Amino acid sequence: MRLFLAAHRQPRGGAAVHTVLVLALPGTIAFDLATPIEVLGRVRLPGGRAGYRVLVCGSEPVVDAGPLRLAVDHGLDALADADTVIVPGRYDPTAPVPEAVLDALRATAAAGVRIASICVGAFTLAAAGLLDGRRATTHWAAAERFQATFPAVRVDPAVLYVDTGQFVTAAGATAGVDMCLHLVRRDHGAAVAADASRQAVAPLHRDGGQAQFIVRPGADPAGAGLGPVLQWLESHADERLTLADVAARAGLSVRTLNRRFHEETGLTPMQWVTAVRIRRAQELLERTDHGVDRIAHLVGFASPAHFRVQFKRLSGVSPQVYRRTFVAGSVPG
Repeated sequence: MRLFLAAHRQPRGGAAVHTVLVLALPGTIAFDLATPIEVLGRVRLPGGRAGYRVLVCGSEPVVDAGPLRLAVDHGLDALADADTVIVPGRYDPTAPVPEAVLDALRATAAAGVRIASICVGAFTLAAAGLLDGRRATTHWAAAERFQATFPAVRVDPAVLYVDTGQFVTAAGATAGVDMCLHLVRRDHGAAVAADASRQAVAPLHRDGGQAQFIVRPGADPAGAGLGPVLQWLESHADERLTLADVAARAGLSVRTLNRRFHEETGLTPMQWVTAVRIRRAQELLERTDHGVDRIAHLVGFASPAHFRVQFKRLSGVSPQVYRRTFVAGSVPG
């Protein structure tokens, strides 16, 4: 399939329109690329004038995007006219970035242009050295690889986006929408951003961060040295367990159990139990109309108050907010 993009071209009449260049590289993720085109391209200022002029430029005249082929109308030289550059993720974020792209991004940054990334597009910014010494984020599933590849970057995998001024990085997929709405609010104010959020049918601000979307420990314990006890915890975490109970089940001393858990999971045994309980609570919040107090009891917490504290700590939001996020027409807890 061959897709031609001519993204929201508007003439520069009257006051200058903020020009956004979306950079299409080989292997670009089409969803990431389309997000700023649609969210920013539909922004209207009071009186109906376009808030942004959104264009797509590419390192090549035609680039692949999964099953698509994208023919772009602008080359890297168009970056010189940008007020904001947005770099989508690529299916293989560790693939080499063309040197011409890295040079163009460095020159654009040196000119003071704002540069943003969506999802693993942060790998491209980091490869150009633009994020060294800065806080940044990327998709949680790629965060460890990102940190190992670019140790000079301070990675925060828990948030939806990070704005350090000139450089803005967003986490995976729909966090790109959050970031784009944030840019609208930063550029044009809350009223225009609120209208943009209605156009996108997306909240102007989402509570919490990526933590609420991360699959918690216990999903696939097979093969780990602690595999049998982890599997047992999956079905017994709702019981009033103590550290001694888990150690007895594992046939280990408490001291050895703590050491083994830390080596194999990075958590203490009771941190693992809490994570299993919270994951089960998330499932109940999504699939049932049980009140929060009842869910706290069902998953093994002695106190609803303690459950709320632990849920917020691990997921980044309260149980009620989590339910509203994932279930339409939810019942208050």
